[in-house]
Amino acid sequence: MTGETLFPAGFVWGAATSAYQIEGAAAQGGRGPSIWDTFARVPGRVAGGHTGEVAADHYHRYRQDTALMADLGLGAYRFSVAWPRVQPEGRGPVNPQGLDFYRRLADSLLEHGIEPWVTLYHWDLPQALQDRGGWASRETAGRFADYAAAVYGALRDRVANWTTLNEPWCAAFLGHAAGIHAPGVQDPATAVRAAHHLLVAHGQATRAMRAIDAGPRLGINLNLDPVTPASDGPADADAARRIDGVYNRLFLDPLFRGSYPADVLVDLGGLGGLEEAGDDDLAAIAAPLDLLGVNYYRRWVVAARPEWPRLGGPPSPWVAAGDVEFVASDRPRTDLGWEIDPSGLDELLLRLHTEYPSLPLYVTENGAAFDDVPDAQGLVPDQARIRFLDGHLRAAHRAIQGGVDLRGYFVWSLLDNFEWAEGYAMRFGIVYVDFPTQRRTPKDSARWYREAIARGGLNGSP
Repeated sequence: MTGETLFPAGFVWGAATSAYQIEGAAAQGGRGPSIWDTFARVPGRVAGGHTGEVAADHYHRYRQDTALMADLGLGAYRFSVAWPRVQPEGRGPVNPQGLDFYRRLADSLLEHGIEPWVTLYHWDLPQALQDRGGWASRETAGRFADYAAAVYGALRDRVANWTTLNEPWCAAFLGHAAGIHAPGVQDPATAVRAAHHLLVAHGQATRAMRAIDAGPRLGINLNLDPVTPASDGPADADAARRIDGVYNRLFLDPLFRGSYPADVLVDLGGLGGLEEAGDDDLAAIAAPLDLLGVNYYRRWVVAARPEWPRLGGPPSPWVAAGDVEFVASDRPRTDLGWEIDPSGLDELLLRLHTEYPSLPLYVTENGAAFDDVPDAQGLVPDQARIRFLDGHLRAAHRAIQGGVDLRGYFVWSLLDNFEWAEGYAMRFGIVYVDFPTQRRTPKDSARWYREAIARGGLNGSP
């Protein structure tokens, strides 16, 4: 067909989830409590008072879910391992039942011809480690390296692609500055310390895994977004520089350049002591990687507001940037209020290709929340999501045409799930989950994605 947008041979077509959002079985199989179990039980923390105790019951239904993935034609499935399911106390002996679950899951995927991709940490820190200081404590980095080595040793014969952390910015700043994610701390200095310790944990885990087996490919998943000034004025340009610094470069630079950005250290003004990070820490953080996972959802447009911050407002995740306004546009929005801008994806991928050491890139999360409702025939029409995915895949293709070494795309998410502080109100899945019955229904977007995978790309018209 003329006008088709085809991706290179070998391009990975996948979907992604995370453990706390779908597994359920929170008190089964020897699993210990996580910070999200604790956080979700605090009144007012999660919409509707929801928790992940049952979620999408994937722990019991994983075979059904892998068969569903095979029916969609997925080539890969990215899932996270729940640290408290493997190490209920966050240290010490592993829980054999926990590791066995992930062995069974990986085996089921492989039986269906689906490549398992493991993320070792997607925010569910064992509560026992939080009680000892959590990510504010350097000890947690060492505990993570031990945990990573245990999981890697058990699954490396089945899993060829690994990422250490998912979105450390969220874990650090939403969890420790704004306090709207677990563990609910509201202290900017603690957030910066947590960011550093998360990166140290990544580096130490990478070294520990390579010492066991250098064969599998290792990486990290970062949430990255382009930041655009609202005007050509110097104040707005500086606002964009600061947000880009604390959101993007705070993680990219130490990982791929071996140092924290000098301007960000000045902006943070000594918070968290990043300027004192030693050579050993920085060398560990910059351990060579085989891939970078890019999680993209939106573009930020920012303006300086010198009269801010106003007293009495909620704590902000934007440490050292409380005088920055995030400017709305007339772009369409998801039900979370996130503006939809596919052009930000190819802009971001081209920037990574140009400014940072060349290594294979994968879009490891990209998706949208909409209020999906089954129709009278039991089908789930979600044309807005189809338009979202189509636009972003076309942006990914433009990046490839521009020379970017982009090798795969993982839609977020396979299933409707527990959407963190939003509870079950926001649906990101391409598969509808009726939570009272746990019935799975592929949405129209799932059928659309299956056709794109079978075609190896998109048809001629968006």
